[in-house]
Amino acid sequence: MSRAVTLLFAIAAYAVFFATFLYLICFVGNFPVTPVTVDRGPDSPVAVAVVIDLVLIALFGLQHSVMARQGFKRAWTRVVPPRAERSVYVLVASLMLIILFLFWRPIEGTLWDARGSALEMLLWIGFGAGWGIVLLSTFLLNHFELFGLQQAWFHVQGRTAAEPQMRQPLFYRYVRHPLYSGFFLAFWSTPHMTYGHLLLAAGLSLYMLIAIRYEEHDLVGLFGKDYEDYRQTAGMLTPRLRRRTREPAA
Repeated sequence: MSRAVTLLFAIAAYAVFFATFLYLICFVGNFPVTPVTVDRGPDSPVAVAVVIDLVLIALFGLQHSVMARQGFKRAWTRVVPPRAERSVYVLVASLMLIILFLFWRPIEGTLWDARGSALEMLLWIGFGAGWGIVLLSTFLLNHFELFGLQQAWFHVQGRTAAEPQMRQPLFYRYVRHPLYSGFFLAFWSTPHMTYGHLLLAAGLSLYMLIAIRYEEHDLVGLFGKDYEDYRQTAGMLTPRLRRRTREPAA
């Protein structure tokens, strides 16, 4: 794959991701601007809908977890050039979400309905804040590396990326996984929690809790004691209530 083709592929993968990300916000928020949302789509019997939705969530989670593991990456980069590996991951992850959008089955029934109450605005604020935290968290580390653009650009320039460094900007000083924290907030902050929305939020929340375990194993392997010390000072998804006694390693 030539340098120009690698860059064009990375840009295309990023464009698909960004469009999918915007649709995900509308999908979870049940906004009328999109034809299919968590609460609007093809009708199916409840049992069938539950099975289909669980399979879709499982496929999404398996793709993310398997392709993100270091062992898979080492094997995968024998087929895919390392400079394009992240872009392929981003593209496949986006396709998994698109499949979820296409085949999702709404499930009627209401767990809570705060529409028209004083809580409605607070829940929408939480929804917006969650997505804002997700996006900001990617930029606090390296948004363009995370989504494969930096690797392709460095390849065009003939540059080599620096070794990974452990940093804790802003949210990361207090929470180890603020990106996941943002997703939790976005998925659960809704004025109208239907059973379908509940299934999506609970399924993806369970996936994230499992993913964190594997990610932290990889991070300990990468940064060693520095990351182990960091885990003692920063909470996993929320800040620790007790006062921090040690500064994380820079």
